Amino acid sequence: MARKFFVGGNWKCNGTAEEVKKIVTTLNEAEVPSEDVVEVVVSPPFVFLTLVKSLLRSDFHVAAQNCWVRKGGAFTGEISAEMLVNLGIPWVIIGHSERRALLNESNEFVGDKVAYAVSQGVKVIACIGETLEQREPGSTPIAEKVTNWENVVLAYEPVWAIGTGKVATPAQAQEVHCELRKWLNDNVNSEVAASTRIIYGGSVNGANCNELAAQPDVDGFLVGGASLKISDVLSFIVPLV
Repeated sequence: MARKFFVGGNWKCNGTAEEVKKIVTTLNEAEVPSEDVVEVVVSPPFVFLTLVKSLLRSDFHVAAQNCWVRKGGAFTGEISAEMLVNLGIPWVIIGHSERRALLNESNEFVGDKVAYAVSQGVKVIACIGETLEQREPGSTPIAEKVTNWENVVLAYEPVWAIGTGKVATPAQAQEVHCELRKWLNDNVNSEVAASTRIIYGGSVNGANCNELAAQPDVDGFLVGGASLKISDVLSFIVPLV
């Protein structure tokens, strides 16, 4: 089953309005494959979501970097899935390793957040951990609670690589992604295993993305810091297909 390549840019807690506009201008002016071939999603900080959405080309999409585990209410500082729907934001990143480490988000909590966002019609980039021991527990709560896998992309994060400049070799990335697909086959079903996109999220850059993208079970990237660099921002999209 053919899986459309997916490129996500996580801008994290970075940028000013002017810097964001420059990146969006670069994306808008680029010649890239059609959205039938590659799906491109950018994830600015929440305060810039509507700005980016208003300026970004129509074949690219916008993601929030987080949302709350249930309907809004007395949860100061949180953002609900319903708010994202109201703003017309189709995607959200959930379970990023930085939130797990800094804010102690557990596998169960992440699983609940993924399930609730999907139930509200928001598509999810669901991040899971690095070692086999961490990967399987991280996947289980999601698998137990999600019924509509069409709206879920799994992002494998080798925590040792994020922000370090280190990167898994293409063979290492392929091995992990293949194991994750086998896990989906055994714990969900063969159709979900074949169709779910599993993207790589560890210090991807313009120099290593082509070889990683050539691996049969690597269906794209969740790019961090490099997605903020004007010189690199298109490297992940243009040469891949």
